[in-house]
Amino acid sequence: MSIRVMLVDDQVLLRTGFRMVLAAQPDMEVVAEAGDGAEAIGILRSTAVDVVLMDVRMPRLDGVEATRRICAEPNAPKVLILTTFDLDEYAFSGLKAGASGFMLKDVPPGELLAAIRSVHSGDAVVAPSTTRRLLDRFSPMLPSAGSEPTNKAVDRLTEREREVMLLVAQGLSNGEIAARLVLSEATVKTHVGRILTKLNLRDRVQVVVLAYETGLVRAGGGPGK
Repeated sequence: MSIRVMLVDDQVLLRTGFRMVLAAQPDMEVVAEAGDGAEAIGILRSTAVDVVLMDVRMPRLDGVEATRRICAEPNAPKVLILTTFDLDEYAFSGLKAGASGFMLKDVPPGELLAAIRSVHSGDAVVAPSTTRRLLDRFSPMLPSAGSEPTNKAVDRLTEREREVMLLVAQGLSNGEIAARLVLSEATVKTHVGRILTKLNLRDRVQVVVLAYETGLVRAGGGPGK
């Protein structure tokens, strides 16, 4: 089945360019387009979409608020935030709002296509190191190193799951975590899956955001006190 994609951007030329790239793929189909977040939300009420490519700076309703509203709905499509500048504050806000990742608008076509496929399959497309840089960049918005964790759901994690969560939040891949803890990658993947389920999170990106917000990890990547 084709991946059903919606393009949300107030610049018609950009939408046209993205549509041309996606239309050439046998496994993708652009099923809808919108010029702002409000229009996108309206279209989603009657159109089935798997992945939304979401601009952030748009009239009426920006991409961050649109992402928040979309991701709050049951069976919501995955959202990829598109930004003009790396480390844009909108990218950070978009991740908090529920996006599965962010990309720069000038991303090479191959990377864009790979990102759409990854998000559709349930993975996040923001590299852990990039996520960490985002969070470090906006550390004033996050708890201090001495803050006590504020999310009670974290208490439901086993000692091993908490250990894996901290390493995910510090930017380690599954392979790196496996090597650090002397586990198989399959075991690490299982732990990550259980963490997502217990904390009701969508993907690894949301794990990182939660770890920083609750004070489990301080800005700079290390464990909180």
